[in-house]
Amino acid sequence: MKLNHFSLAIFCLLITAVSCKNTSDNQQNTSQSSEQKSKPNILVIFADDQGTFDTNAYGSKDLETPNLDRIAHEGTRFTQFYAAAPVCSPSRASLLTGKYNQHARLFGNVAPPHADPAYKSGLPTEEITMAEVFKADGYETGLIGKWHLGHSPEKLPNGQGFDYFFGHQRGCIDNYSHFFFWDGPNMHDLYRNDEEVYYPGQFFGDLMVDEVKKFTAPEKEDPFFVYWAINMPHYPYQGKPKWLEHYKDLPSPRREYAAFISTYDEMIGEILDHLEATGQLDNTIIVYQSDHGHSTEERAFFGGGNNGPYHGAKFCMLEGGIRVPAMIRYPKAVPANEARNQMANSIDWLPTLAELTKTTIPNKGDIDGKSLMPIIKDKNAPSQHDVLHWATGDPEATTNSWAVRKGDWKLLGNPWDSEKELEIGEDDKLYLVNMAIDSTETTNVAKENPEILQELLQLHKEWNKEMIELKHQSK
Repeated sequence: MKLNHFSLAIFCLLITAVSCKNTSDNQQNTSQSSEQKSKPNILVIFADDQGTFDTNAYGSKDLETPNLDRIAHEGTRFTQFYAAAPVCSPSRASLLTGKYNQHARLFGNVAPPHADPAYKSGLPTEEITMAEVFKADGYETGLIGKWHLGHSPEKLPNGQGFDYFFGHQRGCIDNYSHFFFWDGPNMHDLYRNDEEVYYPGQFFGDLMVDEVKKFTAPEKEDPFFVYWAINMPHYPYQGKPKWLEHYKDLPSPRREYAAFISTYDEMIGEILDHLEATGQLDNTIIVYQSDHGHSTEERAFFGGGNNGPYHGAKFCMLEGGIRVPAMIRYPKAVPANEARNQMANSIDWLPTLAELTKTTIPNKGDIDGKSLMPIIKDKNAPSQHDVLHWATGDPEATTNSWAVRKGDWKLLGNPWDSEKELEIGEDDKLYLVNMAIDSTETTNVAKENPEILQELLQLHKEWNKEMIELKHQSK
């Protein structure tokens, strides 16, 4: 009997120990799960070819944009915010890496596969993307919409940190046939991850909304990071009939463009309502930005967008090409209904989101972006950038456009106006403006300010020299 009692005592002790361990493990797992779920979700909405003033919150008087305005009014908007490049692929590379596009070794638009069968162009796989940063921190990462950053497996979304991809790989598609129409061959371009999928006749905007809703379903365990790269209002202008009717009295091409703006504003509203209905809205950081200014290309009816008082549009370094609407909503850390006029750039979103989510950026010392939280918290804080750079094309070429800004001074090299409003002559290869008194860039004051001209020119030369060295290192 003594042996049995002793055995029973030992057994009870073992059961208690195992139970305690299991309880401890469960508490730890619950704690880890709770900690993981407490991290805010992230929704980055990146519009395509939207003009500087094309929301009511930025001054438009002829558009209906209640959902974009909601983000602005419930968050903080920026009035002197710049795209990192005035064209699609470089701008996207900068957003995702937190680097100037030249630094990320993406010098121009990525060629479609039939024009680049060796897949040489694209964002180098060595670059660390937003998706890779947040995936390493436990986020489920998804891209819905437009890619345009490469076509080999390692350069497609699933090779650049995205767990899930639904959208088109090339620069634009028809929103109903989902074909990439260019010089030919005209290619169907709609994928789920690496599988080509077919939804002929269904509006791509509606497909994107459904995909975003599914990816952000509340029952998922991990927080989500969604890069919603809306392919609008990029041509072809295909606004829904209700909005074409609504804007029927506007002249063309403003009518077609406006209908497309309100179409995707309504799509954004569906997602805001979905997040609110599922109790996720206030725990989701929402960033909105256009990739650059509006298009004046033939396929865009030679315009339609509104850049307010600024000159330039897509492709050029004038303000109308790179100054864009940008805003952030997150009630837990971002003040509502406020504006910030400090100079900022799309390279800043990665470190800003990392700070808000307490996420480590593995290459933080190598990126060019700065967290915007100091200026979000304090409207009187200085810009986080002393100097900003822009350039596209081969850094060794001498005829490409570029720009550098330091404080109120902006220097443009080889400038041109894609709206064809400014008269830029042979004497304007170096074009200096004082943004404090001439934000419309109408007057070149290079001759009157030779010392400032040389200072900014030297800043550009030193930076460009570094970009050339990086280019050769990557070969």
